[in-house]
Parts: sequence; C-alpha cells; structure tokens
Amino acid sequence: MRETILKRDFGTPASISTETVTLEIDGVEVTVPAGTSVMRAAAESDVNIPKLCATESLEAFGSCRLCLVEIEGRKGYPASCTTPVEPGMKVRTQTPKLQALRKGVMELYVSDHPLDCLTCPANGNCELQDMAGVVGLREVRYGFDGSNHLRDKKDESNPYFTYDPSKCIVCSRCVRACEEIQGTFALTISGRGFDSRVSPGRMQPFMESECVSCGACVEACPTATLMEKTIIQLGQAEHSITTTCAYCGVGCSLRAEMKGNEVVRMVPHKDGKANEGHACVKGRFAWGYATHKDRITKPMIRRKISDPWQEVSWDEALDYAASEFKRIQAKYGRDSVGGIVSSRCTNEEDYLMQKLVRAAFGNNNVDNCARVCHSPTGYGLKQTLGESAGTQAFKSVEHSDVIMVIGANPSDGHPVFASRLKRRLREGAKLIVIDPRRIDLVKSPHVAADFHLQLKPGTNVAVISALAHVIVTEDLLQEEFIAQRCEEKSFEQWKAFVALPENSPEAMEAVTGVPAQMMRDAARLYATGGNAAIYYGLGVTEHAQGSTMVMGIANLAMATGNIGRDGVGVNPLRGQNNVQGSCDMGSFPHELPGYRHVSDATARMQFEAAWGVELQPEPGLRIPNMFDAALHGSFKGLYCQGEDIVQSDPNTQHVAAALSAMECIVVQDIFLNETAKYAHVLLPGSSFLEKDGTFTNAERRISRVRKVMAPKAGFADWEVTMHLAKRLGYDMHYNHPSEIMDEIAMLTPTFRGVSYAKLDRLGSIQWPCTDDAPEGTPIMHKEQFVRGKGRFMLTKYVATDEKVTRKYPLILTTGRILSQYNAGVQTRRTENVRWYSEDRLEIHPHDAQERGVKDGDWVGVQSRAGDTVLRALVTERVQPGVVYSTFHFPESGANVITTDNSDWATNCPEYKVTAVQVMPVTHPSAWQQHFSEFSRTQLGLLHAAAPAGSE
Repeated sequence: MRETILKRDFGTPASISTETVTLEIDGVEVTVPAGTSVMRAAAESDVNIPKLCATESLEAFGSCRLCLVEIEGRKGYPASCTTPVEPGMKVRTQTPKLQALRKGVMELYVSDHPLDCLTCPANGNCELQDMAGVVGLREVRYGFDGSNHLRDKKDESNPYFTYDPSKCIVCSRCVRACEEIQGTFALTISGRGFDSRVSPGRMQPFMESECVSCGACVEACPTATLMEKTIIQLGQAEHSITTTCAYCGVGCSLRAEMKGNEVVRMVPHKDGKANEGHACVKGRFAWGYATHKDRITKPMIRRKISDPWQEVSWDEALDYAASEFKRIQAKYGRDSVGGIVSSRCTNEEDYLMQKLVRAAFGNNNVDNCARVCHSPTGYGLKQTLGESAGTQAFKSVEHSDVIMVIGANPSDGHPVFASRLKRRLREGAKLIVIDPRRIDLVKSPHVAADFHLQLKPGTNVAVISALAHVIVTEDLLQEEFIAQRCEEKSFEQWKAFVALPENSPEAMEAVTGVPAQMMRDAARLYATGGNAAIYYGLGVTEHAQGSTMVMGIANLAMATGNIGRDGVGVNPLRGQNNVQGSCDMGSFPHELPGYRHVSDATARMQFEAAWGVELQPEPGLRIPNMFDAALHGSFKGLYCQGEDIVQSDPNTQHVAAALSAMECIVVQDIFLNETAKYAHVLLPGSSFLEKDGTFTNAERRISRVRKVMAPKAGFADWEVTMHLAKRLGYDMHYNHPSEIMDEIAMLTPTFRGVSYAKLDRLGSIQWPCTDDAPEGTPIMHKEQFVRGKGRFMLTKYVATDEKVTRKYPLILTTGRILSQYNAGVQTRRTENVRWYSEDRLEIHPHDAQERGVKDGDWVGVQSRAGDTVLRALVTERVQPGVVYSTFHFPESGANVITTDNSDWATNCPEYKVTAVQVMPVTHPSAWQQHFSEFSRTQLGLLHAAAPAGSE
C-alpha cells in the first residue's frame, strides 16, 4: 500500500465538542464543532491559510503572524490559529491588505535565512519555501548586510539528526513538541529578540542535554533546522508505506518513507491509534539494524558446534533440519523435540510455528518468551477477570484521575505511552509509583509522584494486601459494583482475609520497608480519587509470587469499581512488540490459539478438523522443562525462532548446558545471537521491514505490518516455517499472510471478525473483534466480566526463597533503559550505543562506600548461581541494600547470576530478586573469560563459512 509522502495539516488540533458553530469564510457558510480555530475551520473547507508556527499536533501559539485574517466587525488582523470560531462570524482570508502583510512577514523571515534552497536537504519538503511561494515573495528589500545568523555553527553531535541554527525561524514548534508531545522539556528559546535561538538545555550540544532523541522536534520543524541525517545523505523520499514498530509493546504506527526499496526515514503516523504521531528513539531512528552487515543472509548447517559453518541452499538446509528432527523422534520418541515461538515475529508466523509443533512434531512442546516475562499476567487475569489481557486502550489514561504504576518504568520501557501518561499528570492527575528504584516518573520536569512506595524487592504482594486492608477496613469499597459484578462468596472470603491485622500497613511495614502511613494515604487516594488506573510491568510478574500479585491488582481494581470504563483498568505493559500476540496465537504448551486448554475436547476437535491431524490432549513442556529434560537426556531437538534464550533466560550456564546436550538446534534469526552460537542449523530470519503480517500490542490492538523491501535472504519467516512443515510430512500452503489470518479468525473466537481488509479500512482493531463488536473492543469488561462474575482471589504474602545472608547481603533487581531493547541484538547494531554502550551496576553511595567502590570501578557481582563483573554506577536511584542492572549486552552476564527461582503458577523466572555480594575486582569473571573465548571461536567459525562441498 504505497502512500504519498505529504499529509495535509489542518493547523490546529481538532475540537472534540459535540456542539456546532456556523460561520462564513470567504462568503461560504461553514459548520464546525465549537472550539475549532478559524484556521482549522477554513482548512476543513479547503481554504488553506498560510502558516508557519501552527501544526495540528500542537496547541496554537500565534507567533509567526502569517495566518492573519480579517473578521467583520473586529479591529486589526487576528491570528487565525488562536482565534476560535463564533456563530455568525464572517471571515476573509484573502484580501490585498492581508497579502501585503503576509509578504512583509515573509520578507523578514527570509532576510535572515540562507537562500540555498536547491542544495538544502529540506528542498521539496520545506514549509518556509512553500509559504514564500504562497504569498508570492519575489524579492527581499532588506538585504544581508547587517547582523544575521547565517554563519551559526551546526550541532552535529546527535547521531540521527543535525541542528542548523542558521535556518531557524524561531517558530517554537520544536520547543512546544518537546513539551506537549514528549514531555521532556529539553528545549527552550534562549535570548531575546534578534538573539533568540532554540537551545537544548543551557546552550549545550544535543548529546549533552536532556534530549531523549524521540524525534518530535525534528518532525515539528518546518525548515531544515532540525533534519534527519539520512535525508541529508539520501535526499527526499518519494513514497511511504505504513507499518508497525517492531520494538516494545506500545505498537507505534510508523510510515516508512522510501526511495525505491530503500528506507530513507521512519516517521510516526498521525493516524496511529497507539501513538498518534509520536515515537521514541528506537522506533524513529534505530531501524538501521535491518540492513546491518552482520545480517545472516545464507542458510547454514554444521554437524557439531565446533565445526565451521557451511553455506547451503534453502532446500539443503530445510531438508537437513527436517531429517534431523525425524531422526531424533524416531530414536528418542515423539516428545523429544519442541519449538520456541518468537514474540518479535508476526501473529501469522507465531500461529504457523505453534501449528508446526502440534501438527508436524505431533506434541505440545511449544512455548514463547512470555514464559519469562508476562505469563503471570495471563494466569492471574484469567483467574480473576476471565481474559488474559489488559482492559483498556492507551488513550484511556487521558481520563484517569489517579494513576498507579507498579514495577514498570514507562519512560524507558514504553516511552510513547509514558509521554501520554506525563501529559495527563501535567493536567492534574495524581500518581502513585510502587517500585524499589526511583524511576524518572517519581520526579522529572513538570511531573512528580504523589507517593513513591519504595518497597524492598520481592514484597509486592505484601504491599498490595496492605493497600487492600486499608480499603476494606476504612469502608472505601464500591459495594454496588461488587454486588452487581462480582462473586459474593469469593468477595467475602477475600474481604475477611485482607482485613486480618497481619495484612495491615503497620504489620507489613517491617516486611516491605514502606512507611505504614504512606501506604494508607496511597490506598485512600486510589480508592477515592476518581477514575483510577493501574499500569504494571515486569517488576510485578518476574517474581516467585508474580501470579499472586497480578491477582492482587485485579482484586484492588474490582474492590474499588475501577474496571469497565475509560480512565481505569488493569493494564500490563508488555515488553516486546508481539508478546501479547504470541500468547493469543497459542504459543503455550497448555493452550491452543485463543487461550483454550489443550484438554478441551471441543476446542481440540475444531483444530483437528481444520488441520487434519489428531492433537495431543496433554500439555507439553515449558521452556524450563525443556532445559531440564535436555540435561536428563530426553529432549534432543529444538526449533527456536527469533528468541535469544541464552541471553534472556535465567541462569545462563544452565541454559548453555541444556543446549549443549541437544543433538539438533535450529535457530531462525537475523543475526548470530548467543543462542545461534549453539545451533546446528541457522536459517536466516527476516526483519519487520521484509514481511507482511500483524502485531498485537499491550492494549490488544492488532496492527498491520507491511513489507517495504524484499527479504534479504529470500523468504519471510512464515514461508520458512511453511516449507519446513512440508518436509516434516505436514503440508501447509498459504499464498499470503492474509490467508493465515483468515484461518486464525475462523478458529479463534476473539479474532472472529478480523481480516486484512478490515484492518486496512480501520487502521487497527482491538480484540475481541466479534459479531457483537465488529470493529473491536477498546474497553474490556464494560457490562460484565468475560468470566461472568469477577472472582476475588486470596493473596497471602509468602517470602521468596531467595534470602539475603551475610555471604549475599544485597538484592539485585533488573530492568531496561530507553536507548536499548531487550537482549540488545537489534539496538546494539545501531547508533543507540552512543547513549548506552555497556550494562552498569547501580549501587547506593552507602553500599559503595562500605565496599570501597567508586563510580566507574569494576565490581564483581556474585550470587548462588554464578558471578560476573560490571562497571559500578554510584547513585541514589536505588535504596541501600539494593543494586540494579540492565541486561542488554551479552558480555555483561546479567543472567549468569539470576537463579532458577520462578513463579509458583507459571514458571516465570524471578529476575527481580537475586541475593548477591558486590566487591571491587580487577579482572573479568571466569564466565566472562570463557564467554569471550567461546564467542571469538563461534564468530571465527561463522566468518570461515564456505559453500557446502568447497575446499
């Protein structure tokens, strides 16, 4: 679906008023919503008033004086962008006087602007150039002899865009975008009058300022002042294709602007429902990995991981992989092989992957990365509300009065949603943060949490029970909602449980480290502050009591009636782009697509009829079970698509040992990641730019992924899976991913009404999409819960088995950072490494001083599972007794030290609580030395790859 590059801009935001106003513009009667600006009213009537400082993504500013109009009965020449329409108003947009005024304004702008249009990178897409033409500017009377800014020095410090102050017209659009859209407030106008200039911070270079490189300023700039370096290098694009970002679970809609089949830049799509024209540094700029020199583009095989790789044809690679899986199953049994589905691939590819395991392997040994991140969300919400997904659209936060963020860091992990959230906070919403670390939301420009419950890692359930205790014992319950919508018996049991003195804030204070009064005040605010919404992340789920905590969150929302309308809800923030989708597609050993248990004979019969095979009624192996079975000798073959389990799963040495014990590992990926170093067959993957399909984001929004270039290796991932299935004896045949979606819709009730034609028409759809909701469901559980009556679950706090001791006196918790993504396989191959080039260990000054550690020192981090070495970052972001690290660089070995402890219900690893000791060191750990040597060997074997049969 090719689109034109230039999109019409109506100048000011649309009014949401239901009342209308009728006025006259240039003699034509116009009716628009009350509150509409004269500029927008004119634009909606196809009358384009000249403008420079105005754009529909920002509030009207009225500084450029180019949009002046005449209004009958009103003195002067008001700016149309800041003038709201009035009944009976008569507006003239084109008169000789207005023409003269506008031309004079343009003369002033151009008198201090380089006249290098033919060589300017914005040539062909410059609003200043366009407006000069609109007003008929043919000469500039003022000359260039006096003071000007034409020789102002460029700021090239940012790797993705250039700031050229000589071309700045001081329209403030970039400053306003940074404030209104991004919420970082990194830009300002320095100086007065002629000396006014856009400044990052205090006249700092962009890379030294608080700028987060979201690109909102670049998108807002009407000239070449802020310009992508790719545009400077490659020139203006000639068409665009709308697709969906392949990073976090926000699922931003982006326009890939192209020259032929080459991407020139990625631009946030204004009509994208998840992002509404915004993006972050990753989605906006960090897409270069797709054409990186490290891409694997040839299929390869080898007998042992100590052998060099051999480049082979697709047919040879697929034949070999299939023969190995058949051999293993013949020798060790049907259940000796399995597959891991990618949460970065499309819904259609994930559906085919689990179908291959069930229909071609003949077992249910299929799992996905949600096992190690959000599987407690699926379990906990299914038990309480009846559906394994969040309840709201992201836009719902605009109606929230109280926002509770638990175990999530939206500014780093889900930055586009964080911008929405911060905008609502600036409008007056209250914020409660529950996190052991002081995240940016606790205090940042123009945003501050009302309460920061800085709990000890591992005590989430104790805090949620204490909050519930206050709500119950202080009679803050929404009794009417509970009576109408929830099970009476389970509520009464829960009410009696949380009312116990042992669950009081006072009793839990010693456990959690959170002052009792603060917990009481936070509970009162949540229960009585109006619409209250909970957003949570991996700091909730990656615990031994992850499922218990999810149920505790749902209990809290039901008890206060904060379910089923705008501004409320229980909202998990998914980490990867298609975590939600991979779960929806049945990528679990116990569930078919649509979260139907494999033991459900009716559901199983539907799939058996459609697929033409008999399916197993017993759940298969989870990822941890696969590893254990491999070490016990009963699991010998793995097909791993688009996941890096060696780096991302806990206890790295255990994972590596399990892979080493297998006889055939097939990895399908775009790079030689850490898992691929243990592979026997390497199948080139395709990036999101090389395929058609859909992703499903954290708000259940299904969005189209569109191919903008041919797959570098010849096949999209869905085609590879299809061809492998055929060689395993199970024939799959699809001509296009749209046919796979048609099959998904036929077999999955919540996707019943989904089709590519509807997605193209609507832009995106939030499931359930059924006959009752043919255009999707933005808000879940509106009239009743999916399970009928909401069920309260008891959430007894049980301390983790991971205890601090004299040997391991600190608690390590982990998380992400803005510029890097997950295992870093993509972002480490972009300029994002300029912001963050290594994982660091955050440690409190008290703990650092006690150990003789200074900022920047190398420190050994030792746990019961292993040890590694990181560089220290001494900071008060963490509390005494807690250390924190990211996990974006494989050489850091963050998961070498995380243990096998996991959630009681789902086996989700307890990444957030690891007892460690930290001490100064002078050399890498033994594991890191082994890692370096192993990696050098594997990269050497890759670089030595030769065509099969060559000498």
